[in-house]
Amino acid sequence: MTQAQYEEFAKRYTAAWCSQDPAQVATFFSPSGSLQINNGVASVGRVAITEAARGFMTAFPDLKVIFNRLEVRGERVLYHWTLVGTNASPGGTGNRVRISGYEDWRFGQDGLVAESKGHFDAAEYQRQLEGSSGQ
Repeated sequence: MTQAQYEEFAKRYTAAWCSQDPAQVATFFSPSGSLQINNGVASVGRVAITEAARGFMTAFPDLKVIFNRLEVRGERVLYHWTLVGTNASPGGTGNRVRISGYEDWRFGQDGLVAESKGHFDAAEYQRQLEGSSGQ
């Protein structure tokens, strides 16, 4: 893919995260693709990826993901994002969170994400959830 094609893909992926429809997120992954967050257990396959996305969308009913930039690094693409939302799910803290991170993508032959390794500052995320960040 060209830089412009990656950028368009990233914009559509961002819109899927903002849609409150977790299955939309999964359509950007190869059928056996994987999404791993902060070196945790990978969600493999579209059903598992849908559930991972649902977790964030449930925790943050007003979830907004902002596409910051892309870095193409050979066969890998780094998708930099910012997540903004209020933890207003049942049992949530009611606190607003704003955290930035990135996904390290490897694309498959089908033009979809075969592997995504997501990274963000988990300690800062937890601090904001608990309300001690001044957000």
